[in-house]
Amino acid sequence: MTNIFLEYDDKGVIAQVNSTTERMLTRVKGVYMFILDQGTVSTQDIVEEFDVTSRTAQRDLNVLEYNDLVTSPVRGKWTTTSKK
Repeated sequence: MTNIFLEYDDKGVIAQVNSTTERMLTRVKGVYMFILDQGTVSTQDIVEEFDVTSRTAQRDLNVLEYNDLVTSPVRGKWTTTSKK
């Protein structure tokens, strides 16, 4: 479960995330940059590059796909979309 904490200051609400969530977000960004740099990659390429399980790689890809940042033109292969 993701924990996001909201803090208030004189400028409004600031979201604070726990360290686990921060690591996941950093990894997901890294996965996106890896795909962007490589063009098309397999799920296994991500597993090996980031030393994660295939399930973790799939979760990260699902986050990117949900946000329309990557697409899978062929099962098990991933590429970035035109969305920035």
